[in-house]
Amino acid sequence: MDANLPFLSAFPSPATEIPAVFPWLSVIVLLPAAVALLMPLLPGDGTDPRLPRGLALATLLADLVLMLLCFSQHFDGSLSQLQLVERVSWVAPLGLEWSLAADGLSAPLVVLSGLVTLLSVGASWSINRKSRLYFALMLVQASAQGLVFLSQDFLLFFLAWELELVPVYLLIAIWGGKQRQYAATKFILYTATASLLILVSGLALALHGPVTFNLSELAARSPGGSFGLLCYLGFLVGFGVKLPMFPLHTWLPDAHGEANAPVSMLLAGVLLKMGGYALLRFNVQMLPEAHLTLAPALVVLGIVNIVYGALNAFAQDNVKRRIACSSVSHMGFVLLGIGAIDALGLSGAMLQMISHGLIAAAMFFVTGVFYERTETLSIPNMGGLAKALPITFAFFLASSLASLALPGMSGFVSEITVFLGVTANEGFTTSFRVITVVLAAIGLVLTPVYLLSLCRRVFFGPRIPALAVTGDMRPRELLIGLTLLVPTLVIGFWPRVAIDFYEASTNALASQLGQSGAVALGRIPVLG
Repeated sequence: MDANLPFLSAFPSPATEIPAVFPWLSVIVLLPAAVALLMPLLPGDGTDPRLPRGLALATLLADLVLMLLCFSQHFDGSLSQLQLVERVSWVAPLGLEWSLAADGLSAPLVVLSGLVTLLSVGASWSINRKSRLYFALMLVQASAQGLVFLSQDFLLFFLAWELELVPVYLLIAIWGGKQRQYAATKFILYTATASLLILVSGLALALHGPVTFNLSELAARSPGGSFGLLCYLGFLVGFGVKLPMFPLHTWLPDAHGEANAPVSMLLAGVLLKMGGYALLRFNVQMLPEAHLTLAPALVVLGIVNIVYGALNAFAQDNVKRRIACSSVSHMGFVLLGIGAIDALGLSGAMLQMISHGLIAAAMFFVTGVFYERTETLSIPNMGGLAKALPITFAFFLASSLASLALPGMSGFVSEITVFLGVTANEGFTTSFRVITVVLAAIGLVLTPVYLLSLCRRVFFGPRIPALAVTGDMRPRELLIGLTLLVPTLVIGFWPRVAIDFYEASTNALASQLGQSGAVALGRIPVLG
């Protein structure tokens, strides 16, 4: 290692990696996909959804239990290096390895992915058409998501990144609303085009020196100059589409507007987090010098996301499209935290991804509950539902309060941490920090306005006679809602339960950025 670049010590190396004694991560990743292959072999004519749904639920529950056992017993959150490392040569001529590992950036998102996917299948009770294909796609999606977060080989990561696009496209195109073909095509065009930039940038890094696709080895190179900036911009646009980042976000309201509620839970709860995770893994960890140069631009983009998403939400008369625009706004805090380039900001970005994954999944789930009873998502065509659906109203209000960052819920902790990260960064001028906080605060003020007005218009006011609503939330639906909302309360009152997972990794990233700036740019203080 070059003695003149001490920040490289923040990166894991083969000497500091902790190998796996048992291939936990491979089992977690491959189990859902293996069971998906069995779906066509199930007995019956495929018209009864109970067997494929039950098989998918059992598989994803077992997978979640494996995740919890693995990370509670064999993962140490106080360590920043890669753990549970599995590395097997797969396609030797291409240098492709089956390389999996977990650290603080990936472990909590793997658990979030497993939980949200399980609950999405649990919410898919109304699926009675092509049920084998539907639940097989859900299982493949679960495997692809886990592989994205755990891959430590660029080609394997890219294969997983592409694989997860296929189930989402089909789930929207087959089981979506009236404009499902348009929404699915727009989704695949945006994300597939972005993938080209990811591939080109990743291959450029891999071929810049001795050829390697290992993410740790690529991170140790830390190229700077114009080459590093070009790779950074390629990754930023490619991953920014999935985040989504303004102005690359326009696929999201259409996708949410046409997807059914379980698929929207996956989109908001997991897929958007892939973009944030990849920015941390590639842009921040691999290209620290370029990140320091462009961090103010990320802060500006984050502010635009926050304010524009909030303002755009006011214009939506469809419940799911309004929540989708709120997701654009809330993911702006992830960009803001990443751009803050200090330990608090990075910690806030991670906590915001976890928090938003739970809250957004809860909001889309409850929206699906009252859609099944009203058969409409048009806000002007609803009203007075609080008396007919009091429990549903209570859950929707609770998730809305979590989304608007009510103190005592996870959204408040994550967003205030991002704010503190921005204000604590002495690498930014005082005026820049003040303007950033003021503009972000405007987005915070707008959030309760559009969410509480949504609650008022849907659940209060005169009852629409055409809405013959019968039956409130069932026990199964209550269980799903509680499983999503209880963690937001736990994290809100005891954030260490989430922070302990990733704090060592975000501190190492912040230290790496601080030392990189001190050595390469001579202007950023060490941020241990």
